[in-house]
Amino acid sequence: MRFTRIRLENWRNFLDVNVPLESRVFLVGPNASGKSNFLDAIRFLRDVADVQGGFQRAVSSTRRGVSQIRSLHARRYPNVAVEVDVDLGDGEPWVYRLEFTQDNQRRPLVKREFVTHGEELLLSRPNKRDEKDPELLTQTHLEQVNTNRKFRELADFFAKVRYLHLVPQLVREPDRSTGRVNDPFGGDFLEQLARTPNKTLESRLKRITSALRVAVPQLQELDLKRDERGVPHLLGRYKHWRPNAGWQNETQLSDGTLRLLGLLWVFLDGTAPLLLEEPELSLHTAVVRHIPQMLARLSRKNDRQVLVSTHSADLLSDEGIGAEEVLVLEPLKEGTHVEVANDVEQIRALLEGGLSVADAVIPRTSPKDADQLALFGAAL
Repeated sequence: MRFTRIRLENWRNFLDVNVPLESRVFLVGPNASGKSNFLDAIRFLRDVADVQGGFQRAVSSTRRGVSQIRSLHARRYPNVAVEVDVDLGDGEPWVYRLEFTQDNQRRPLVKREFVTHGEELLLSRPNKRDEKDPELLTQTHLEQVNTNRKFRELADFFAKVRYLHLVPQLVREPDRSTGRVNDPFGGDFLEQLARTPNKTLESRLKRITSALRVAVPQLQELDLKRDERGVPHLLGRYKHWRPNAGWQNETQLSDGTLRLLGLLWVFLDGTAPLLLEEPELSLHTAVVRHIPQMLARLSRKNDRQVLVSTHSADLLSDEGIGAEEVLVLEPLKEGTHVEVANDVEQIRALLEGGLSVADAVIPRTSPKDADQLALFGAAL
């Protein structure tokens, strides 16, 4: 089950985007080109479909309103639109489109919503009920169980999308779990682990420990225990001359250890599409080089789609990455342009000449005057 295409209109950096999505997708582009915003469009659908979220919360609370979402390049307050093609494995493609704006009170307002399954139109809004009661357009049918019956499996698919950009400092905060549920930045990461059934938790920690030892050879064991206040703590035992010594909790674990642990955990947790922001951060280059192979095995074993934003030449140097898996983001005067690397003639020629994706794509996305940064402070 996966997204096969995405279309964005007036969404943040993007005036108009229409690109296919493979089982693995690598987003590559300069800083501030919109890699995070591209992933956020898929997160947005997840937030709308989530029973704890909904359209109003996804727009106003999470993203601070339509005016913050609408592209700065858009003309005269046009609608914002997110549309996706989805393969749920039933032989017929699904299409969902949500187009929205805001009313005079700046409330998010649905302008168009439709769902198709193959040739069948399952939903088309506004409808007669919406015309009689415009207040209905403050909610999508996607989020309502009494209206999404015909396409509930699509809503469930959106709601299960997983996003992770674990921030080690948040994992270490004493009040990390207060008020946070499934925080993608790690605020309640240890609570998520603690909520896992014991047998599943033990099995996953053993597998993760085995993998972590490759990057952290001194690591012997991982455990999770709650303190007297009920706060969960991640414990790692390292080699030590005393048999029962060498234990450290999350406050003493390195950023790289915590980020790699989070990455390994999310690989084992679920089969829905996974969105990753710069998984190479804090990790040794020797570890980063193997991330694409880990993603490939994950995709093959669990049929799980993974979308990754990255700046890493080490990650993109993997020979198994195909040009059709890479989306190149290029900022222009009228918004960011997104193109499949295989459709860019210059990149395709370089790849056919034997260069890696990293060698063919990274120079194209590098700032033109990056060498000028070396002169910073020269006049001080």
